[in-house]
Amino acid sequence: MGEKKRDWAKWMRRAMPALDFGLIFVAFWLAYSLRYQSALVRNILPIEEAFFTSFDVFVPYALVFALWVVLTAPVAGLYREHRGRGWLEEVSRIVNGVASATVIAMAVSFVTQPPAFSRLLLILAAVLCVVLLASIRLVYRYVRSILRRRGIGVARVLLIGAGDVGRAVLSAILARPDLGYVPIGYLDDDPERGSVDMGRVRGLGSVENLPDLLAQGAADLVIVALPWNARKQIMEIVQRCESHAVQTRVVPDLFQLSMSQVRVENLEGIPLLGLKATTAMDRTQHLVKRIIDLAIVLLSAPFALPLGLLIALAIKLDSPGKVFYAHHRVGKNGREFYMLKFRSMIEGADKKHHDLIRQTGADPKRPKWENDPRITRVGRFLRRTSLDELPNLINVLRGEMSIVGPRPPTPSEVELYEAWQRQRLNTQPGITGLWQVSGRSKVPFEEQCLLDIYYIDNWSIGLDLQILLRTIPNVLLGNGAY
Repeated sequence: MGEKKRDWAKWMRRAMPALDFGLIFVAFWLAYSLRYQSALVRNILPIEEAFFTSFDVFVPYALVFALWVVLTAPVAGLYREHRGRGWLEEVSRIVNGVASATVIAMAVSFVTQPPAFSRLLLILAAVLCVVLLASIRLVYRYVRSILRRRGIGVARVLLIGAGDVGRAVLSAILARPDLGYVPIGYLDDDPERGSVDMGRVRGLGSVENLPDLLAQGAADLVIVALPWNARKQIMEIVQRCESHAVQTRVVPDLFQLSMSQVRVENLEGIPLLGLKATTAMDRTQHLVKRIIDLAIVLLSAPFALPLGLLIALAIKLDSPGKVFYAHHRVGKNGREFYMLKFRSMIEGADKKHHDLIRQTGADPKRPKWENDPRITRVGRFLRRTSLDELPNLINVLRGEMSIVGPRPPTPSEVELYEAWQRQRLNTQPGITGLWQVSGRSKVPFEEQCLLDIYYIDNWSIGLDLQILLRTIPNVLLGNGAY
């Protein structure tokens, strides 16, 4: 059953050329109907009776057109598996292939000189081809995402290397579930480091355990993220994986930098790599992000102010104590500030914080309890709907926080951070972020750090917009909120 589940994508890719071929003929038939039978088009572009012809005349041209589109490089490349390829890139390839096929069909018509032929029909067919082929790929992506959420068509990934490069790879996999990669665990050349779980990703021990895992058929793909001074070991791993028919990918650790830190130039065919010391946003990006933050705060103010007054009244009626709760947090580059929230706990809840950690064994770097006894009745509703964070907008106005970014930790939590986890302090903290829309409080701390680091290294306006759009259903459904 497992093999059948993993073969569905291969079957779909094999079926796509035949499906595209059929859709191109459908496009020609629709174009013929529009040109010769539709009253709308004929009223705009009238045709003399002598020029009417049957669809059979266009069948050879449709055949040439379809063969050219399906077999030439731009579209043919779409039939090969390429995780992470965007829909717009696919549409661009389709437009390229259809445009060249249109030119070829036009050339054939000029050579053959058929007695009755409509070159406008070719243009209509080309437009319809792009629409149909692009639409079927949207449907394919939707079906694929549903199946992947059910564990069908995913690739089980074994990561080798738990250093900086390995964590960067793991953060990208966790941040992009749409790619269809599921990490089953990781190995490391340091047995002690390889035995520590990283969130929900299991540490499977030393690299010496690889033969057993391959023999068990545990992984579909092995990603090697070891330093290049282990070249001999890397080649041995690749050869061993090939002997078990398991795909391998090797991540170059060029100064342990991601591609976002590398600028490639060309000097008469010689590649020159320009290296940036950091992936932090530049001044222009900071300014753009700040303008967007202020615009969102100002647009939401007419709704946030009356809602805030109602919440304040509910808090006062529910339990004694202040309406607002100012909590000491750590922001960008370790700068400390007071984050404002609506009070959702009983007065003096902070005094019981360390006792709860001791009693429950919660992770002191990110302690969360699903049934925290300190939360009030109104507070439980506020937390489930994230309305307790509404006063964070004041922190955004002050410039202490952003709308989107890593959630700010407390000073006591930061003291427990490992060196790599401090990277999440390299940008402005936010009200919502990548790990919040990936499960919120249910996401283990190490995964939170990996997702925050991925966000910092790959920041863009588009990524912020994507996180904001994903925040809405998460808030409405209360996913992982407590």
